[in-house]
Amino acid sequence: MADASILDTLPRPQTNRLSGKDHLALLEQMMLIRQFEVRAKELFLKGVIKGTAHSSVGQEAIAVGACHALEPHDFLLTHHRGHGHTIAKGADIGRMFAELMGKAEGYCGGIGGSMHIADFDLNILGANGIVGAGMGLGTGAALAAKLRGDGSVGIAFFGDGASNEGIFHEAMNLSALWKLPLIFFCENNQYGLTTPTESVIAGQGIAARGDAYGIPNTVIDGNAPVAVFDAVEKAVLRARAGNGPTLIEAMTYRWDDHSMRANLAGYRTEAEEAGWRIRDPITRQRALVLDAGETDEGGIKALQASVNATVEDAIKWASNLTEPELRGAMQMVKVPPQTDSRAEPPASTRALTYKMAINEAFHQEMARDETVILMGEDVGPVGGIFGTTAGLHETFGSERVRDVPIAEGVLANCGVGAALRGYRPIIEIQLFDFVTLMMDAIVNQAAKARFMLGGKARVPIVFRGPQGAGIRLAAQHTQSLEMLFANVPGLEVYAPASAYDAKGLMAAAVRSDNPVVFLEHKLLYLGAEAPVPEEPYQIAPGKARVVRSGTDCTVIATLAMVERAQQAAERLEGKGISVEVIDPRTIKPLDMAAILTSVRKTNRAVVVHEAPLFGGFGGEIAASIMEEAFDWLDAPVVRVGAPEMPVPYNDRLERDYMPDARDIATAIEAVCYRS
Repeated sequence: MADASILDTLPRPQTNRLSGKDHLALLEQMMLIRQFEVRAKELFLKGVIKGTAHSSVGQEAIAVGACHALEPHDFLLTHHRGHGHTIAKGADIGRMFAELMGKAEGYCGGIGGSMHIADFDLNILGANGIVGAGMGLGTGAALAAKLRGDGSVGIAFFGDGASNEGIFHEAMNLSALWKLPLIFFCENNQYGLTTPTESVIAGQGIAARGDAYGIPNTVIDGNAPVAVFDAVEKAVLRARAGNGPTLIEAMTYRWDDHSMRANLAGYRTEAEEAGWRIRDPITRQRALVLDAGETDEGGIKALQASVNATVEDAIKWASNLTEPELRGAMQMVKVPPQTDSRAEPPASTRALTYKMAINEAFHQEMARDETVILMGEDVGPVGGIFGTTAGLHETFGSERVRDVPIAEGVLANCGVGAALRGYRPIIEIQLFDFVTLMMDAIVNQAAKARFMLGGKARVPIVFRGPQGAGIRLAAQHTQSLEMLFANVPGLEVYAPASAYDAKGLMAAAVRSDNPVVFLEHKLLYLGAEAPVPEEPYQIAPGKARVVRSGTDCTVIATLAMVERAQQAAERLEGKGISVEVIDPRTIKPLDMAAILTSVRKTNRAVVVHEAPLFGGFGGEIAASIMEEAFDWLDAPVVRVGAPEMPVPYNDRLERDYMPDARDIATAIEAVCYRS
């Protein structure tokens, strides 16, 4: 049982910093949060608010006590039960109600809803529906504050359930290593949905876990604003002094069910609930205000009436607003591309390898823009396991070129948090298979942040690394995973097949205000030198390259398959078959117009990729050709890809697994000779 008597065993705060007026202001904020939540639940039950929302009734002391210790330039990240935090940080409740009602004038344009309210002007970086996400994002926001030297401090609020997520430990470790100005604030409301906290927490409790990372920690009465303020103020002062993070565990209780949608069988006893209600934070704060003589019963009643009127005015205002349109919502997915009419520079006589070209792009972009930072495993003095980051650490220093622990989850989330705060992180994925450990950060955070937050956020981040087979690294180090990301709105996917394209597309990726997944093939690292201009340049995404002109069949290929398609075309030239090879260069955005132009000329098409056929991007291209150029086709579109199996280790089997020039040539002949 979650016995409320635990509050009586916790130490009383020693602060004398709060005046009678402070206490009255805290009480008013708590009343406002309570009334907001009560009315939101009533509106939900009436069907005015749809979807879901999570009430923070019973936990108001945490929000007001913590935010009272912050300065305006300090930031916070919250979770699915975050209404109280955003109100305490100064959010407009009218716009909050509008968001809960799905109105266009809501904080996120009616797109994000209850779990994603943000106000960047108030340094509220967003609530989040993914358990524990704010801790990872908070490391990046705190890193940005540290690099910028602006003195700001952040709080990452999370629930007791999130303390069992891996991101909790990864974020704590990273924050302690880098002494980040971040406060980890656990609201222990005794239950994760219906599961008692005490049944899933091993050891001495949540706060005690900070000892393992050398992080100061404390357990406090989460139903007393003074106790919360006292603990957060100390943590803020510590963080501002450059001494790093603090972990606070606040004991509290949510009065309502997990969410307003929940219709769960009883899992708490009446005695337990009554014990916590007796320790109602508002009742306790009210008594403190009266004892201080700041006001009387009449004044408290008048204050409650004023709060109620404020909430009703906000509801009335929000109720009369408009709903968003699909067309407007579509425009929130990505930052519109900047118009760049400059032509690509001609290839020079100077030659670089593929990985040298990528490395040169890093050097030039980091020299051009001090907000570009690079983070990854072993990217520092050794320059990465493939040498793509060589020399960056020596040139730009350990503040901007950061080796991170083997903890892909926090690496990716840290990058997203830094991007939300104005930096341009490049996140190296040592081997692209490890991207599966970053999926939450890429798919749920980077890709959706701008949309969920109503088109206000920019997430300029590059996730890059080597994918593909060919160097005998077996199934977990050689996958081609591009379609995992091409299917996610908000992401761009770049796939350069030449040194020239690698440099120009990397520059474009770094300068993009949208998240980019940048694919580099291991075999291309081993390729010969090729002409690459020395000056900085960009290649606009979504512009395909005609690698070889032809008249009888179009072959569309990416990455290592481009060279193999060229080899196939050369073989068939002797048989009188003229093959046009198209390299899309970016999978998303995809230059379908260039592909269709070619197919309408050659009347035949073969699509080649290294990944297995089922679910591969070749199916998307083939479908688009059939829809847009069916009348021009003299034969069905043929796809060439790997068999439906993981990449084998044996070198002969690995060669057989990967499509080669013979496979591509066979497919071309099949479509050319088909009557």
